[in-house]
Amino acid sequence: MQNRIKDLRQKHDLTQDELAERLEVSRQTIISLEKGRYNPSLILAYKISKMFEMQIEDVFIFEEGNNNG
Repeated sequence: MQNRIKDLRQKHDLTQDELAERLEVSRQTIISLEKGRYNPSLILAYKISKMFEMQIEDVFIFEEGNNNG
């Protein structure tokens, strides 16, 4: 699953540390999300989408045929 977190974070002029603090996760979690190494829980995906005032499907791009999650 791809996501737009890095672009949205930069658009809102947030550092990885600031985003992590607001979402109550580690900076390493943000790094892993941005690099596509980690798919968030539904709760974290919801928090991220609400923070950027977007729908989950506008932040996270589900690729058809991908059965990894």
